[in-house]
Formats: sequence, C-alpha cells, structure tokens
Amino acid sequence: MADVTKLPARLGRKPIVVAPGVYDAFTALLAEASGFATLYVSGAAISYTRLGRPDIGLVSMSEVVETVGMIRDRVNADLIVDADTGYGNALNVARTVRLFERAGASAIQLEDQDFPKRCGHLDGKVLIPPAEMAAKIKAAVDARFSRETLVIARTDAIAVEGFERAVERAALYRDAGADVLFVEAPQTRAELERIPRALGNAPLMANMVEGGKTPPLPAAELEAMGFALVIFPGGIVRAFARLASEYYASLAASGTSEPFRSRMLDFAALNDLIGTPEMLALGKRYDSSARASPGKRGTRAESARSES
Repeated sequence: MADVTKLPARLGRKPIVVAPGVYDAFTALLAEASGFATLYVSGAAISYTRLGRPDIGLVSMSEVVETVGMIRDRVNADLIVDADTGYGNALNVARTVRLFERAGASAIQLEDQDFPKRCGHLDGKVLIPPAEMAAKIKAAVDARFSRETLVIARTDAIAVEGFERAVERAALYRDAGADVLFVEAPQTRAELERIPRALGNAPLMANMVEGGKTPPLPAAELEAMGFALVIFPGGIVRAFARLASEYYASLAASGTSEPFRSRMLDFAALNDLIGTPEMLALGKRYDSSARASPGKRGTRAESARSES
C-alpha cells in the first residue's frame, strides 16, 4: 500500500500541497514548526540571502547541495529543491539529481532556460530547444535512485514564445518522464485556468510571487482550478527584508534595540525555538565525566586489589 504521507501520494489527493519557500535550516525549522509538511528550497532565496545577489544563475550546484544537506539534517519535511537549469547539459543534470537526492531532496525542479538564466518573473529570458530540455528530463529520471524522488519540469516559455507553445513544451516534458509540470509566470487568471484544462492529466504546480507577473490567488482557488501544488518561494525573504530593515533603522536611530523589543524574540525564547535545552540534555547522555561519579573511579591498584 502506498504511503499517503509521501509527496507523490500527497500530490494525488486533496487538499492542495502548500509549500513555503525556505533557504536554510533555520527558516525550514520555522516553517515545519508552523505545520508545513512540504518545503520549497528556493534557488532565488539562496541567492538573495547567501550571496546578497539577484536570481540570475549565480548560485552553484555545490552551494545548493550544502544547503539542502543542512536543511535535511534539521527537519523531516519533504523538500522540493530548485535545481535551476541542472547546471549544464544532460550529463550535468544527471549528476545534479544524484547529489541532490543524496542530500535529501524529495523532488527536484528543472527549467528550460538557457544561460544566463534569471528569475521566472524577470524579463529577458532565453530558452533552450524543447528537445534538449526533454533529453535533460529523461536524464534526470534515469539518474534518480528512488522512484519516490519526483522530477518537476518547469517551462518559462510563456514570456518568450507565448502560452500555446508553453503548453506544448510542458506536454513534451511530461512525455519525457516528468512527474510534475510547472508552467511559470502565467500573467492572468484566465491563463492560470487554462493550464489544468490543457495539462490536467499530470500533477501541476503553481508559483505565487508577491509583486510578480502572476496574479496572487489563495491555495483553495488554485486547487479548484486543478493545481496539486503551490509554492511561495521568496515570500520569507521579502518578509524578512522588511522586518530587518526596520530593525536596523530603529537601532541606528536609537542606539538600542529596546524600541524594537516587542517585535523580537528574547534570548530565552529563541533558544527554546531552536531546541537548546533539548540539545544540552542530549549532550549530558554522552558526557563521560558526568556518568562516572568520583566514588566509582578508583585507581588501577584499587581495581587490582579488589580482583585478587
């Protein structure tokens, strides 16, 4: 019997899977603690926070692998990982899939952009030929160790070739073996509604970007349209950026963090959140000096006398 808690099974039943974006173990911990069982490891969010740079293909495969590994070490949630273009041709894609899967990815998203790639909601994107992308999808499917690891095919063709060509590309990627289809950056509600009608025989993913090209819709409405999965990839960074900017402005103006205290966790609350008391208690289990009381240590001579 299929495990209904696994991501492939979850995508086949309602309600729609809502996956918030995360970029490190801390944001993943916060999201999981809020009740999310599926998280989206956003390449854009990693670029914003780790490099302080825009999402234009600057993050390397090894940086994402390291990030996924640290997140997997901290949370049990399913991880959908943004693999950009797969970092090269079909052979690069195969290696990317193997390394991401070993690091803890539950699903791996690949897109059909050419270099220099950029965020799906920026202008000026360039695409590779559809047959080349189909071959990369096939390489990804062939390379994975487990059938439970999903391959998500994203097309950015709406902005470059138009809606109809985007649907044709997505169908080709489905036929190449993609488990989930992602038509990026539809610009109207009508276009969103057309995607499930055209591709409804495969699980479909939607992307909600605050201020992006796609109109923001709640998960329930996307589910009613026929989407199985919706991601909010960079929302946490935009929320954090505003809060952090306000915190630093307050600190610069007042010379103390006290005016901002009501909007912060204090030292104890943060330690409770990240599990400091539990970690310290766990450490005591392995503390040899704490386990051996002074009265039981004795000397070698005493031990020898007791044995004679």
